[in-house]
Amino acid sequence: MKGIILSGGKGTRLHPLTKVISKQLLPIYNKPMIYYSLSVLMLAGVKDILLISDKENLPLYQKLLGDGKNLGINISYKVQEEARGVAEAFLLGEKFIGKDNCMLILGDNIFYGNGFTGKLKETLLLKEGAMIFPIYNKKPENFGVIELKNDRIISLEEKPKIPKSNYVVPGLYYFDNTVVEKAKNIEKSERGELEIISILNQYLNEDKLFYNNLGRGMVWLDAGTFDGLLEASNLVQTIEKQQGILIGSIEEVAYRNGWISKEKLLELAEPLLKTDYGKYLVEVAKES
Repeated sequence: MKGIILSGGKGTRLHPLTKVISKQLLPIYNKPMIYYSLSVLMLAGVKDILLISDKENLPLYQKLLGDGKNLGINISYKVQEEARGVAEAFLLGEKFIGKDNCMLILGDNIFYGNGFTGKLKETLLLKEGAMIFPIYNKKPENFGVIELKNDRIISLEEKPKIPKSNYVVPGLYYFDNTVVEKAKNIEKSERGELEIISILNQYLNEDKLFYNNLGRGMVWLDAGTFDGLLEASNLVQTIEKQQGILIGSIEEVAYRNGWISKEKLLELAEPLLKTDYGKYLVEVAKES
């Protein structure tokens, strides 16, 4: 099982914030945005991860995350010379994926909700086909829209002017190994991009596209806009302050997955002890 984080794009919706830095390195409350997408793959049990970004920002990700060994995982990196669409991730990651199945997450997507980890792990039971995670949205015209009938997927459409439903496809996907060949078969859209919808429609035509509805109570935010950044930060702050837990803590996920020891967790917390983040990791390590 492999995982890919796509942290490309020019972030033009966030200029001037992103004129000199990737949006996925911007803060969401008390952590870099990339922590949240990385933690999702880790919650799913994925240990081999490829991070794709442009050549200017890739060294910053490497400085932040390293090779992942401190977290008991393996992180490799790939340059995306130009943003050509989400589906290009599979072309860039062909050698990395090899003969395995793959989970893809967009680096600016934030997920939180009860039962989310269970849904992720359920997905890994799927050996053939693709899985998407529809969620209800008040403004579906801004996203890829899924049409359902009798618990079956009828159609998928990217940013339609007249949406056929309020269920949208967030930036989290699971694919079997045929995804690479499918990515090679698609052509650029009118926007000049290799659209992920084009790959999903190939699976749909083969009757191998499945879905796991995230349901009510699940929160998904696209943090690629100013409002999205603020909403995500406010959400994380509210939950962490009220519940006393951290969202998107990659060190905690690694520890609770059994990938690092208590001693290692305390070692990772040491340089952070002046912050509530570091103190929280110490408390986690002290739990029985």
